[in-house]
Amino acid sequence: MSLRPDQLAAQLERPLAPLWVLHGNEPLLVLEASDAIRSAARKQGYAERETLVVGQGFRWDALTLAAGNMSLFGGDKLIDLRIPTGKPGREGGDALQRYCKQLPSNTLTLVTLPEMDWQARKTSWFKALSETGQCIELNAPERERLPAWISQRLAAQRQSAPPEALAFIADHVEGNLLAAHQEIRKLGLLHPEGTITLEQVQDAVLNVARYDIDKLRQAVLEGDPARCARLLDGLRGEGAAPPLILWALASETRSLAVLRTGRDSGQPLQALFKQERIFDNRRQQALGRALERLSQGKLRAALLHAARIDRMIKGLVPGDIWDEFLQLSLRLTHR
Repeated sequence: MSLRPDQLAAQLERPLAPLWVLHGNEPLLVLEASDAIRSAARKQGYAERETLVVGQGFRWDALTLAAGNMSLFGGDKLIDLRIPTGKPGREGGDALQRYCKQLPSNTLTLVTLPEMDWQARKTSWFKALSETGQCIELNAPERERLPAWISQRLAAQRQSAPPEALAFIADHVEGNLLAAHQEIRKLGLLHPEGTITLEQVQDAVLNVARYDIDKLRQAVLEGDPARCARLLDGLRGEGAAPPLILWALASETRSLAVLRTGRDSGQPLQALFKQERIFDNRRQQALGRALERLSQGKLRAALLHAARIDRMIKGLVPGDIWDEFLQLSLRLTHR
């Protein structure tokens, strides 16, 4: 059964269907929909989650075993099946068709795929998935619809902006939804709820300190603690907004955590870069070097550290914010 993306929220308020299929050309939207389904599943008692990533050498009997194994916690179970290439092969296609004919009980299965062209949509396995489960196609909005999309995202964080400000953001991100998402989150960090003016949007997007903040991100990836310390001193002297610096460090850490998870599950790094829309060669190389020194445990600790700094910025806990920025940078650059 096909669903529109705007129907997902209402569906998640009901008892969940046993099979969900997400595909589309915009990884950000697929990721957000996946997160929403997983969150709803936890609330509805799916206490255990097993993730299967289809890559080279993947054994399809793992899907059968996952479906047959009882939850360790005695409750319902979520199987998170990811097919990054969108090509399960003949064996995988047959396995998926068999799976759809007899879905396991007490189990929710979430299948995520990339953009599926007309040939892929005609395959028997994709038809089985889309006809058996709740199937949602998640594509980036057309350029003329991007300002409205940005407006909806601002409304979700209880902010609004005039048409000229929405158009300014849309022009700046040039159709890159992830970049638009980051700019919107930045506005949420820098400004309270309510209406944001064009001047405020321009100041946030074209912030004079942004160049040095980008340098800070680069220094973190390159593992250069001394440069991080110098840049943080400079940013502090310029009066840079702490929420903006935290956003930069935390977003870089989240990107690394996503890549680290993918690498640990056997996915090729280039495929992960494509999935995360990281196309710049220099950035790819810097991220690759950073992954060589940062384990999943280190990145998890860094994200927790960033969350603690966020509480400091909001005045919920005491502490020296700028010293914590330095400590977080050292944590990310340490070998």
